[in-house]
Amino acid sequence: MIENTLRRQFASDNYSGICPEAWQAMNEANRGHALPYGEDEYTQKACDMLRDLFETDCDVYFSFNGTAANSLALASLCRSYHSIIGHTSAHVETDECGAPEFFSGGTKILLAGGKDGKIDIDEVERVAGKRTDIHYPKPRVITITQATEFGTVYSVDEIQSIGETARRLGLKVHMDGARFANAAAALNVPPKEMTWKAGVDVLCFGGVKNGSAVGEAIIFFSRDLSFEFDYRCKQAGQLSSKMRFLSAPWIGMLAGDAWLKHARYANGCAKKLEERLRKIEGICVLFPCQANSVFVDMPLEMSSSLREKGWHFYTFIGDKGVRFMCSWDTADEDIDALVKDIEELKA
Repeated sequence: MIENTLRRQFASDNYSGICPEAWQAMNEANRGHALPYGEDEYTQKACDMLRDLFETDCDVYFSFNGTAANSLALASLCRSYHSIIGHTSAHVETDECGAPEFFSGGTKILLAGGKDGKIDIDEVERVAGKRTDIHYPKPRVITITQATEFGTVYSVDEIQSIGETARRLGLKVHMDGARFANAAAALNVPPKEMTWKAGVDVLCFGGVKNGSAVGEAIIFFSRDLSFEFDYRCKQAGQLSSKMRFLSAPWIGMLAGDAWLKHARYANGCAKKLEERLRKIEGICVLFPCQANSVFVDMPLEMSSSLREKGWHFYTFIGDKGVRFMCSWDTADEDIDALVKDIEELKA
């Protein structure tokens, strides 16, 4: 028997297990046979529940992971000679191994700056208007990450401003929502207000980071944009024969707003951790803690010693930037243990 000896960590919400609601829903879907390739009752119910959640007749698909969700969604919005405008830290730029370019047949990602991981409207205007000749890839999409790679959250007004700019420039808006649940919990508004009503055309709604085992939802708020998307999924190896095991967890997560409850809890844990870390001399919080992550600047020797103590975390912001990510199952004792080790290293 394999024993899980890894304690709860702060490296990523991907480290966490499956939440009870998703586990129970998968167990229900495992009772007997069901139609394959998304024709089952669980997939149909999950799609209907997502339509109810967003209060619109959207088109819904499921993929195995976020890389496929983002890449296929962007590919559906573009032709090979188009370009996608995204923040310099966008996940589709820094962590997808060129998948958006690959699945779109060569669509280029153009980078724009912006404070705290949020794309700046003036930067979008600059990039979109830099060149309009036939020798330059024609801008087609603005992509934003909600919550951002730095743990910040776009406000409804900010998304509306991006949506208005996109319409004026003749662009579409894609939202990478790997941590959409955490952003929704932070904003505390109906999901429609921060998506289609604000000008978002396509949302990749993350489930894995919020307690599911596998399966992201790709939601087209404009059905005409999803033309033959089912073929695109099949060609990319994202049409699961046992689709119910990707879709059923969404039933468990959406019922009773478990998805929102877990996100609020994870956000709350991050806030507790941030408050504790702010009190430690030499630790500097780098970005506003608005979702479920805390970014801090700490001495290199301290981060190295923390790793020696068995802690897992990412360092990808400058030389000393450290990210601590909270999950649906983070406990107070985990926060206590991490803070205690940091305090002892500081002493």
